[in-house]
Amino acid sequence: MNSLFRAARLALCLLPIFTLPPLLSAAPAKATPNVLFIFLDDFGWKDTGYMGSDFYETPHLDALANGGMIFSDAYSCSANCAPARACLLSGQYTSRHKMYNVGTAPRGKAQHRRLEHIPGVDTLDPAIKTWAACVQDAGYKTATMGKWHLSKDPLPYGWDLNVGGGHSGSPPKGYFPPHPNVPNVGGGDKTEYLTDRLSDEAVKWIGEMKDQPWFLYLTHFAVHTPIQAKKEDIKYFEQKKPGTLHDHAVMGAMIKSVDDGVGRILAKLDELKLRDNTAIFFFSDNGGYGPATSMAPLRGYKGTYYEGGIREPFFVNWPAVVKPGTHCADPIIGTDLYPTFCELTGATMPADQACDGLSIMPLLKSDGSASLERDAIYWHFPAYLQSYSRSNEQRDPLFRSRPVTAVRSGDWKLHYYFEDKGLELYDLKNDIGERSNLAEKHPEQAEALMSKIRAFWEDTGADLPLAPNPKFDTEAERAAMQKPKGSKKKR
Repeated sequence: MNSLFRAARLALCLLPIFTLPPLLSAAPAKATPNVLFIFLDDFGWKDTGYMGSDFYETPHLDALANGGMIFSDAYSCSANCAPARACLLSGQYTSRHKMYNVGTAPRGKAQHRRLEHIPGVDTLDPAIKTWAACVQDAGYKTATMGKWHLSKDPLPYGWDLNVGGGHSGSPPKGYFPPHPNVPNVGGGDKTEYLTDRLSDEAVKWIGEMKDQPWFLYLTHFAVHTPIQAKKEDIKYFEQKKPGTLHDHAVMGAMIKSVDDGVGRILAKLDELKLRDNTAIFFFSDNGGYGPATSMAPLRGYKGTYYEGGIREPFFVNWPAVVKPGTHCADPIIGTDLYPTFCELTGATMPADQACDGLSIMPLLKSDGSASLERDAIYWHFPAYLQSYSRSNEQRDPLFRSRPVTAVRSGDWKLHYYFEDKGLELYDLKNDIGERSNLAEKHPEQAEALMSKIRAFWEDTGADLPLAPNPKFDTEAERAAMQKPKGSKKKR
């Protein structure tokens, strides 16, 4: 009897060993996955093939996106560069860290600004602990390559290596050598293209880091102005049939260089057998540059708080965790990457520092149907951005944006403009192009969202632009507003 009992117990103990393998569908993610974060500049919602461009070519990005999770409703925290990056690195809305614009000086003509703008700051407060510093503390090697734009030196903010990052928002002398004031990017022959150089530096560093966990923030200057590309790539796109959405040959060539570099990086990951254990994030800091691209059917472009200025292409490819071919429509925003990166790497978030983001890890581990169940997301811009075209893509001919706070809650989005207390209410589910203002038709909905905005101002200590500008000239503004529109912009 005892021998039979022992035999049965042994069989039960061995059973999981023989039945476990068929239950495994993929190798479990390692505790310390590598992270490649590709962050582009002025790259529009439709500027990749997978998002619908019929002219630009992005085969490597398309393959990554389709092999991971594509987010349709991903937002930047700002419609222009520096504040979007400050939000991203701090996990805080602009109203907390106080970086509102590129620089602190007034924008546009003084006689056209009805209110005193809020200057804010031009450097991210070094007392704010970035996710890079958290990840670094968790034992990762960290590198930033490309545009930084938040201070003179990114290293004190959590980086072991800086290639190219300084306070400049664009390549000081363009994309071809020499590269003055672009740290650690010297030399090179006269044909070396900066985007290619940064991709090559990424390949080199990944090779050096192959035996330890690493986090690479590949933050290309591309496709920010100046609009420059390699001659052979420009020629290729000039000979290509124009698309119905895009047809700008130089922009197409700039995007091609980004995508070619992604291909080289992926080849290196495959060579080192790191691909399955590397989480790849792809994002942009704000909408596309209006004179060179289009975000249609979205309204607006860089500098506007319509969807075209803040809705961005975003995907995550992580073979060990993210199911290929999935799509997520749950709204997310740049501040969400702070808690996401900390959770992904096992880093500890600072307990005494406000964070306005939510980790998107629950979304990444789902089939795309999960939701963060958040109440709302916000944008606060108490300044001005002058116009670069007279277009109905912006609210008026003189400014891409005047002082504004906006909120999205569910499918509803409200813009509140400080100068005239103007309200614009849109139902994004039925009007993604924000053409039909429903504020008068649905006053109760507009007021409900204004209540959220007031609570947001109070919670984040928002600076409110309320002081009249003594230099404002009503007649000068009226005359300027009545000037005929310029020619249609080149796309």
